[in-house]
Amino acid sequence: MIFDTQDISLHFGGLLALDRVNFSINAGEIFGLIGPNGAGKTTLFNVINGVYAPQNGRVRFRDADITGLPSHQISKRGIARTHQIVRPLNELTVRENVSVGACFGRENKSLEDSEKIADEVLEFVGLTSKSDMLASKLNVAQKKRLELARALAARPILLLLDEVLAGLNPNEVSGMLDVIRKIRERGTTVLMIEHLMHAVMNVSDRVMVLDYGAKIAEGTPAEISNHPRVIEAYLGDPQVAKEFLERAE
Repeated sequence: MIFDTQDISLHFGGLLALDRVNFSINAGEIFGLIGPNGAGKTTLFNVINGVYAPQNGRVRFRDADITGLPSHQISKRGIARTHQIVRPLNELTVRENVSVGACFGRENKSLEDSEKIADEVLEFVGLTSKSDMLASKLNVAQKKRLELARALAARPILLLLDEVLAGLNPNEVSGMLDVIRKIRERGTTVLMIEHLMHAVMNVSDRVMVLDYGAKIAEGTPAEISNHPRVIEAYLGDPQVAKEFLERAE
């Protein structure tokens, strides 16, 4: 086990955003996190990443308590993330964007070394030809890959992916899934939020489902796709449930 949470709870005023969430991730695993809109998925990412400190519970990474540490310290420990809404530094080139990740990541690289890492990562995600282009000029799919590249340049041990497939066409989704598999093959553990059910079920070793801030199910993709509480709470409509099960097979 490389990561775990213990009874994570978070309130925003009278709203219970996370309700005693417990889960663990094994080293080298791709762990999927799914749930309806507003279930608390990104909020949980923000707790892990140090954006929010939980009112209750603990976050542990590599046998160390990281609960409430600021984001930059968590990055130094080896956790990097992408964002659901991409955040390129629009006035910098693609290479410069990725270099930032290396400079402020786990290995705290110099500017010269960070540029070498940037070139390596850009080749890995397929953006070498865009290296000298301003980030603002990229299309949506390219910006998604840039967001991923900047996180990878931080040399994470655990990578948090927040809907990296959103807005992509089927070919782009397939290509991004291939990249995610290769990331795991390189030894990086992955925790990913995703709404494309067939995609997350095909790539994940295990999946956890949140609903109204609470964990309602956890298991293999096959177990989750047939779980009655998942079908009821996450899908609701019987026809949607039927389509979900067929696509997840």
